[in-house]
Amino acid sequence: MNKIKSFKILIKKIISVLNRLDMILPPEAKEPDWQQSIAFRWQAVGHSGVLHSLPRPHTFPLTRLAAIDKQMAQLVRNTEQFLAGKPANNVLLTGARGTGKSSLIKALLHEYAERGLRLIEVDKHDLTTLPALLLILESRPEKFIVFCDDLSFEDGEEGYKALKTALDGSLSCRADNVLVYATSNRRHLMPEYMDDNVGRGGEIHAREAVEEKVSLSDRFGLWLSFYAFDQNEYLVAAENWLRDFGLTWDETARQAALQWAQTRGSRSGRTAYQFACDWAGRNEVERV
Repeated sequence: MNKIKSFKILIKKIISVLNRLDMILPPEAKEPDWQQSIAFRWQAVGHSGVLHSLPRPHTFPLTRLAAIDKQMAQLVRNTEQFLAGKPANNVLLTGARGTGKSSLIKALLHEYAERGLRLIEVDKHDLTTLPALLLILESRPEKFIVFCDDLSFEDGEEGYKALKTALDGSLSCRADNVLVYATSNRRHLMPEYMDDNVGRGGEIHAREAVEEKVSLSDRFGLWLSFYAFDQNEYLVAAENWLRDFGLTWDETARQAALQWAQTRGSRSGRTAYQFACDWAGRNEVERV
């Protein structure tokens, strides 16, 4: 009887240890459900990583976006070339915050998922294992955009060199079914200092230091610049988002949108979306 009791105690301890190990060990490596998912997130684990399916990706029609028609046309053209199996470029979207850089990439998924486009979000801290991700993707029939949002690096970060190599610096050919679309508030993705221009700061060959800082952004074949909205562009964006919520755009909503932007101290697509969320969430009495 004592042996049975001791055995039960031992089993409980083993289960307890296994449960704690399960909390700290990386998940079992397995491929996602390619047929049921159109969006994924890559998470680094050791020298490789795990691809997680995103069951409810945040995407919407391109028509919801305002004031970025020129940038949209260029990105759509590049993406359609890519889907058609023609040469296409990696893309860097830079500029003012909240002007639609990330939203434009997300909206591509809504437009082109039926043609085989898939979106994979990769945080900059997981970029060191990007080669492992590319090995997984190269044999797939779908077309993948690796999406790096709000990308910037400090001096010495490992992900910087890993991304450089993945874009254009490896001995192996670039995968035909993968492009990198990245957004950033920095044109060159790296901090730049006055010393870079005047030749001080400890670098003997200052020009080479500057070349190193621009070498990553230079590997993106297409640069798209985004600018702050004027009042009319902001109002068009607010109207688009409000109609997306099924509400009418009238003078009351217009004045509320202007007041919202004034309170926020910003006119942008993001501000317009935030206003629409607030306005749509109110009851009818509060929208007077």
